[in-house]
Amino acid sequence: MNDSELMVLPLVVRIERAAPPERTDALEAAAMAVLSVLDDPGEWTDELRAWQSTGKIRKVVRRARGAEWHRASALPGRTVEHRTAEVRVHPPVPLDAWPRDLARLQVSGTELTDTHELGPAEAPVLWANPSLSMSAGKAMAQAGHAAQLAWWASDRAERDAWRERGLTVSARTAAPDDFAALVAAGLPVVRDAGFTEIEPGSCTFVAEAPWLYGRVSRP
Repeated sequence: MNDSELMVLPLVVRIERAAPPERTDALEAAAMAVLSVLDDPGEWTDELRAWQSTGKIRKVVRRARGAEWHRASALPGRTVEHRTAEVRVHPPVPLDAWPRDLARLQVSGTELTDTHELGPAEAPVLWANPSLSMSAGKAMAQAGHAAQLAWWASDRAERDAWRERGLTVSARTAAPDDFAALVAAGLPVVRDAGFTEIEPGSCTFVAEAPWLYGRVSRP
């Protein structure tokens, strides 16, 4: 497959200067936005099918504020509001054919922090690799991958129960020893393609829930 055939799922995070979102809220909102379209693609069924049929699930996170956010919000898409974060997911597009009002948004250097103590994590938990340094935008995309792999690994009854809980997730950074054990536990593991920031093949996130153990073949 060449680049002209590759499709990506655009995600836009709202980052106003005076009130940026908490980092964890943004990661969770990105994952929930991805789950929203996987669960109910609506009028984007064909685009979702074409995107997933490539065998790639590439996602690109851009940031917007003020008028940029309002222009992005006017395009076809779906906004997820989660605590301090707003993330808008748009239908998949070819890599080289982004809508102009999305293509003009910045993608690199999206940095966010957590200023409040995190509450208890609830399954599914998307565990970040503590040995990797990722920008907030990169981590949001990787959290979205982890949520998608968890969705694919869940059966109908598990998806129904997840839907009843609002398709929520928790994003956390694992302890070093815990992350290695999670990778070896037959859980959905995100291995990065290496397009940006980190080395190809790096394990970035693991999705953990009681029903996911042993669902994925171990490497």
